Amino acid sequence: MGFVSRMLTFFGLILLTHAGYSAHEHTVLYSSARLASPTTALPLDITIEALVSLAVVCAGLVLGAEKLKPISWSEWAGEIEREGGRRNPYLRLEERYGFWDIRAKRKEFADWVRGNDALEELKK
Repeated sequence: MGFVSRMLTFFGLILLTHAGYSAHEHTVLYSSARLASPTTALPLDITIEALVSLAVVCAGLVLGAEKLKPISWSEWAGEIEREGGRRNPYLRLEERYGFWDIRAKRKEFADWVRGNDALEELKK
């Protein structure tokens, strides 16, 4: 997350906090004074401030987000395999204690088959 996006998010959160505080103060003021009807609406400036602050926070979070992953599962999995599997989100599940390492077992089986083929060729 870059400096600009962090500052934008921080500024938006400050504005959102101020809008919430203003809404609370408006509600307390009118509920204790009993001047207005029970369904007193918030003033337009508080509503606009809340919506603008929400848009600023969203913009800051989007600007600071990481690069998106490919949409196709096979492309994404292919990228992970080419990188050696370091970014694999399922790595902890694949390396759990007590479960087989399928790739190692396949390699072991392929080596065993090649070894038996080599022995049969030597017998001939």
